[in-house]
Amino acid sequence: MTRAPGHVAVLGSGFAGLAAALRLAREGVRVTVLDALGRPGGKAALGYEDFSSGPTVVTMPQIFRALHERTGLALPPLEAARPTTTYHAPGGRTFAPEALHVAGSLEPTLAQLSRQEGRDYARLLFAARRMYLDAAPTFIFGPPPNRLQLARYAVTRGHRAAPWSSLARFVRSGPFLTPFWLRFATYLGADPYRAPAVLHNVAWVELGYGVWHLEGGLGPLAGRLRERAEALGVRFEFGTRVEHLITRAGRVLGAHTDRGVLTADAWVSAADRAMTRGWLGLPPDRTPRGVSGFALQLRLAEDRGRAHHLLWPADYAREWRDIRAGRLPGDPTLYLHLDGDRAFLLVNAPPNPEVTDDPHEYGEFLLGRLQARLPLPVTEWRPLSPAEYARTAARGALYGRAPHGLLGSLRPGWTHPGARNLVQVGGTVHPGGGVPLSILSGWNGAGTLLGLPYDDLDGSHVPGEGETW
Repeated sequence: MTRAPGHVAVLGSGFAGLAAALRLAREGVRVTVLDALGRPGGKAALGYEDFSSGPTVVTMPQIFRALHERTGLALPPLEAARPTTTYHAPGGRTFAPEALHVAGSLEPTLAQLSRQEGRDYARLLFAARRMYLDAAPTFIFGPPPNRLQLARYAVTRGHRAAPWSSLARFVRSGPFLTPFWLRFATYLGADPYRAPAVLHNVAWVELGYGVWHLEGGLGPLAGRLRERAEALGVRFEFGTRVEHLITRAGRVLGAHTDRGVLTADAWVSAADRAMTRGWLGLPPDRTPRGVSGFALQLRLAEDRGRAHHLLWPADYAREWRDIRAGRLPGDPTLYLHLDGDRAFLLVNAPPNPEVTDDPHEYGEFLLGRLQARLPLPVTEWRPLSPAEYARTAARGALYGRAPHGLLGSLRPGWTHPGARNLVQVGGTVHPGGGVPLSILSGWNGAGTLLGLPYDDLDGSHVPGEGETW
């Protein structure tokens, strides 16, 4: 754009939308944020108001710190999760890895494994590190790459990411560790048996740099970011559903909502990319969707501390056969996050809002599976099915397109055809899903409207040996 817009409308107040609104307001732009939900946070704002219903822990904490510093906020305390997660195999075996840069050594982790498992763990951990450090400058800490940048990565580093291998083949390491490594690809919405090997890099973020508990959780963080945005003059209109965008001569002129029409000079869509395409009247994206989720928000009779557990099924591959067939898994992996007297249970699910017409029935089934393996004093619970997640994600697919195949991990860029004054940000576009990457996307996508340079929010700094965040 040749001049800064006087008024920008941001569609969606998830973490990408909040970051976009904050950067624009910091530069003196008048900002209006529209959201169909009743409060900020995107997927974290579904269900009970005092729960997070999506993201539960913090990775890449330097991005959170930098966002707070740039916007004049004090970041609440961060506590390193030790271990990152406790894994429970069906036969009773547990595995509790320590993040390398938190523990300072691999010894606490390797001591829990056999000699061969330890060799495989170290080999695959450092393969993930190599892939991550190779990919990060191009695919995370920079704007959407152009063809020249992609070619440069392919020639200089891409060959080290096993480009002709599947993830399942690359991480094969015995019956106990193979599903452990496979599950990291699900953080990007992938079926791990269809994912490319390069998605192995995701494991390094957790196992290398660590997982962190944020005091109060991510739902309240969204509330604090909203309050800071309002202090900078941002206006929020919650309970406002966009029906379509009004375009003319390649520009977006206004948004037709269920509460009337809003006009603006420029636009940031922090909604699902597929939803934005629908609002623009563009042909639907026919690429397969990534996985959805089915969750339970649990209230407990007592404080159980902060911890993250993962309970394996008897047959991990069967879970993904069920999802490919469009069924809720009959024996799913259980992801459990404990936060005092609350808990959040999540399982993978097909991207189909109509996968069940009785969420409570499947919720009862999941609660029974959990109580049989890790009993909790549950006093109240609420299910969140793919239909609930479809309020913020097309077909309930949490991360947009499925990142399958050799080029599948590439996220779409920040533009749409025929909408040159609109930028698309969030977890369904570059650099990808998850709260820290969504913040990077929103902050920098909005910055392009003002001609601002890319700001990596200190994310490109990585800790050295023995250094922690």
